[in-house]
Amino acid sequence: MKKRLSLQDKAELAMKEAVRKVVERHKKTGRPLAVWENGKVRHISAAEALRRRRCSGGKANSVGTD
Repeated sequence: MKKRLSLQDKAELAMKEAVRKVVERHKKTGRPLAVWENGKVRHISAAEALRRRRCSGGKANSVGTD
């Protein structure tokens, strides 16, 4: 039997999917991503965002989404 997801779990999955799509789109177009880091907005490449995500074990705040 499948476990039913809570509304919070569904929202988190939707947010992660949306971020994944944005990073993918920016990677294809070569546009930088705006991230929040140390109290400031920074622009990083999609490749850098993916590197940070891999190094941190996939946590969202490593790509500046928190």
